[in-house]
Amino acid sequence: MLASSLPPRHSHAMHLTAPAIVCASRPHGETGVIVRLLTADHGLIAGYVAGGRGRQLRPLLIPGNLVSAELTARPGSQMPSARLELTQSRGPWLTEPLPAAAISWVMALTAASLPERHAYPDIFAALSGLLDAICAAPSARGWAPGLLTYEALLLRELGFGTPVKRPDLDDWPTLLATFDRLGKALARYPLAERRSDVMAARAMLRERLGKIEE
Repeated sequence: MLASSLPPRHSHAMHLTAPAIVCASRPHGETGVIVRLLTADHGLIAGYVAGGRGRQLRPLLIPGNLVSAELTARPGSQMPSARLELTQSRGPWLTEPLPAAAISWVMALTAASLPERHAYPDIFAALSGLLDAICAAPSARGWAPGLLTYEALLLRELGFGTPVKRPDLDDWPTLLATFDRLGKALARYPLAERRSDVMAARAMLRERLGKIEE
């Protein structure tokens, strides 16, 4: 349940609680972290986590984690303070090369592509399902088609519709070819200004997916 609807930036005090997916985090100051959270009803929101670089909070801020987020901002403040409670951790999968590369890519893509505070409930639902699939499937063949579906959905939601025919699960070469075609669209459109750093995560994933074919 949302405590309240999110008011425009810089206007009134804001207080909301909502399930959220951690998309990205970066250090801020000596001990804090700025975290970017995707919520279903309010889209991508940046918040400041006091003490986020400490031993207790650092595991909460792993990209891909599902959290319960409480965001509070005083009138005129530029960024809300965020308090997070862990709901589901993706940490155990970060030691597995393929799941780790997939999680790293989809979170970097989401954080870099979506404008802040625009609701994309379909993207939130699809990303939640994709992350669950990455962590539950016994191999990449179980989640790779879902990854393609998510990329195509994100392009469509942002106004860059790219027709994609879902490959047969047994046709791995065609799936990889579709992956490559979607990558060109992502680099050309939503990631045009941040192509190099974000697409590097996709290149690593592509390399690891390519080894399955061998």
